[in-house]
Amino acid sequence: MIKMISLLVRNRPGVLSHVAGLVSRRGYNVESIAAGPTENESRTRISLVVSGNEAALSQVTKQLRKLIDCIEVRDLKYSEAVTGEVALVTVEVAPEKRLEIMALANTFGARIVDLDEASLTLQVVGSINMVDMVINGLSHCRIKSMARTGLVALPMDSRENRERML
Repeated sequence: MIKMISLLVRNRPGVLSHVAGLVSRRGYNVESIAAGPTENESRTRISLVVSGNEAALSQVTKQLRKLIDCIEVRDLKYSEAVTGEVALVTVEVAPEKRLEIMALANTFGARIVDLDEASLTLQVVGSINMVDMVINGLSHCRIKSMARTGLVALPMDSRENRERML
């Protein structure tokens, strides 16, 4: 089972380390963790995806709420969140195959951000499924290197506002 959690924390040194340490000490597997600034410079948003059995995962949110620097901890369902990921993928590609890779990039809205005689680097931005589709589409090429940010997520405001009105 996989759980997606959005945390709003105080922007202090070591907070990300405390969150990751709490999760790993308790034996939860971190699928992805992404942290970055928010609209308020004193706050950081952390998107955390953990996997494990249902009983263990039910404790994750409770444990995170006990951290001093956690302001807000929310379990997010994929259907109730706006999510995204960024991937940079460098592939070896012969000049005669470049048009094929460029067509794939155009199909998914990816950008070619670096190009030389024997390789190119794509920047892919979108849902996890979309990023996975692009990477699968590149499977006939040798992937030289890849970096993925992991999932970032926010609650879907439009859904929350609709539910309040009901």
